[in-house]
Amino acid sequence: MSSFPCSVHPPAGDTSPLPSVAFSDDWSPSLSATLYKVHAWGGPYFAVNSSGNITVQPHGSETLSHQEIDLLKVVKKASDPKSCGGLGLQLPLIVRFSDVLKNRLKSLQFAFDSAIHSLGFQSHYQGVYPVKCNQDRFVVEDIVSFGSSFRFGLESGSKPELLLAMSSLCKGSPEAFLVCNGFKDSEYISLALLGRKLELNTVIVLEQEEELDLVIEISNKLCIRPVIGLRAKLRTKHGGHFGSTSGEKGKFGLTTTQILKVVKKLEQVGMLDCLQLLHFHIGSQIPSTTLLADGVREAAQIYCELACLGAQMRVIDIGGGLGIDYDGSKSMESDISVGYSLEEYAAAVVQAVQYVCDRRSVKHPVICSESGRAIVSHHSVLIFEAMAASAYAAPTFSTLGLQCLVEGLSEEARADYQNLSAVTMRGEYETYVLYTDQFKQRCVEQFKQGTLGMEQLAAIDGLCDLIGKSIGTNDPVQTYHINLSVFTSIPDFWGIEQMFPIAPIHRLDEKPTARGILSDLTCDSDGKIDKFIGGESSLPLHELKGGHGSGGYYLGMFLGGAYQEALGGVHNLFGGPSVVHVLQRDGPHGFAVTHAAPGPSCGDVLRVVQHEPEIMFQTLKHRAEEFGDDDGNSVVNTAALATCLAHSFNKMPYLVASSCGLNAINNDNNNSNGFYYCSSNDDYNAAAIAESGCGGGEEQEQWSYCCA
Repeated sequence: MSSFPCSVHPPAGDTSPLPSVAFSDDWSPSLSATLYKVHAWGGPYFAVNSSGNITVQPHGSETLSHQEIDLLKVVKKASDPKSCGGLGLQLPLIVRFSDVLKNRLKSLQFAFDSAIHSLGFQSHYQGVYPVKCNQDRFVVEDIVSFGSSFRFGLESGSKPELLLAMSSLCKGSPEAFLVCNGFKDSEYISLALLGRKLELNTVIVLEQEEELDLVIEISNKLCIRPVIGLRAKLRTKHGGHFGSTSGEKGKFGLTTTQILKVVKKLEQVGMLDCLQLLHFHIGSQIPSTTLLADGVREAAQIYCELACLGAQMRVIDIGGGLGIDYDGSKSMESDISVGYSLEEYAAAVVQAVQYVCDRRSVKHPVICSESGRAIVSHHSVLIFEAMAASAYAAPTFSTLGLQCLVEGLSEEARADYQNLSAVTMRGEYETYVLYTDQFKQRCVEQFKQGTLGMEQLAAIDGLCDLIGKSIGTNDPVQTYHINLSVFTSIPDFWGIEQMFPIAPIHRLDEKPTARGILSDLTCDSDGKIDKFIGGESSLPLHELKGGHGSGGYYLGMFLGGAYQEALGGVHNLFGGPSVVHVLQRDGPHGFAVTHAAPGPSCGDVLRVVQHEPEIMFQTLKHRAEEFGDDDGNSVVNTAALATCLAHSFNKMPYLVASSCGLNAINNDNNNSNGFYYCSSNDDYNAAAIAESGCGGGEEQEQWSYCCA
């Protein structure tokens, strides 16, 4: 019987398991920046510093070197215990950078202002933020505050969003638009009309022809003159993944026939002057300015037609579609990239509108856009821990054991073994893979029939794994178990295979020596991330320090500020992450935490699905009193059991690391007060968080009746 050679060499031309960058013994942060494409997708907001940590450049390209914010220091401030000067928040964690949000607004406004000035356009740009992208109170309030000088407004698509927008814009510019999109009933329309009574610049955009009758009826009853917009269903179609809402068969909008009917009815009731805005949307992530300009020109023709029919047109709303380059490829062929800059986008829009209006001798309109993704994506970073890593561990076996094993195989399996041995010694590595699968399957069948034991089956796996490692056919990818729910925090990855940049936020001065996929905490096989930007099926990662469950290896998901929080649910009853808001501050500390909030507790999440934690606790408490051990021999007596149960309702659903990984990383910087401070107008109250039962150490009990 032939046997496998003691050593098997890999085939000629075998490549490195990490082919993106030529690895060398002298590793550097700049090589990591290249490997993870940080400058490609992250510019001008993210970089890698000399310590090997990802930094945030809060003011974009205008950020000075001393203004860069070390992301690891922010995480340390948020997650360190209060006794160490931290906030005691549990990961996962969303870090919001308000300065980045402000810079995105300024950049968008300045791009349009520059295009308008250079082309001699005779009107101005006035954007709105669609709150569906991220309805977080502080995000919306920041946008209204930062955008007030630009007359920046809001867009709503439901009654709760409309209430949110109305309340927020009371502190904004009186000229800011409140664009009311989406399906509407009488309550929605009444609320929008009341907004005009409150001196808000509310525009009701008709998505369906039937909505007009409600607008006319309710406006007459309330004696409030509406401002009306139309959403046109354009022929121009965005063919990518995000273009399903465009074209003649799109979900929203009016056809040219329906638009003419609306005009005629408004004229009949003496309200044609109320029609002042034309809206359209050809899809998110518009890949090229060529497609964009084509759609804008078509819409501008409709705008001019409406003006000629007697409508008092003054605004063209180009909708969303301003794309984000998630993978840094600057590709027009990818759903997660775009082939233009902000400046090129704005110039294409202004030029297309100007060209059509000049040819039709129509006054230039105010240009409005609803660029939510482009505004909020960069400002938010999701931070999570890799708690452990695992790879397939094959059993070991002796040469004598191997001989006995082979003798116990069926004739067919022995023949497969012989073939496997022969092709391996000849170096036919592709054929080896085929024979391996066949050999294993034969052995599994024997196991099912009871003629092969479990130890023998494991030894066969060990044999195949050993040879596979020797010839380089084994998959070297490890599974990194992350303290996260993909469904809750990255739902677009699971739902529509949207990819986001993911990278370690530290240790980038070290060479990554492993490749991994990310597996979350949920009891669902889809709860994993196994596709990464650049077409990769695994991610270069570092080996974990300290063994299983040690934590302390921090990864960031970037450019996820739009939609992910709004779409996230409570799969497996994992709630949302903790959140901190950060502002850049000059001085030795570099930043200030202006707001912090712990993630939802187990009790909070249970309430979302109609359970009542207080009643649940009482049930468990009574059970503890009935079956508890109060004879003095048990560490967990009835009172201790009740208290433990009460604490469980007040904790986050996510895992708690067994050791403080950040303290281990920053042994030389244990005094966090040397790095951080909160501004004097800080609205974050650390005492309030302590009372809420969040963070390390002993918490103040929330429920007075919990102590038995």
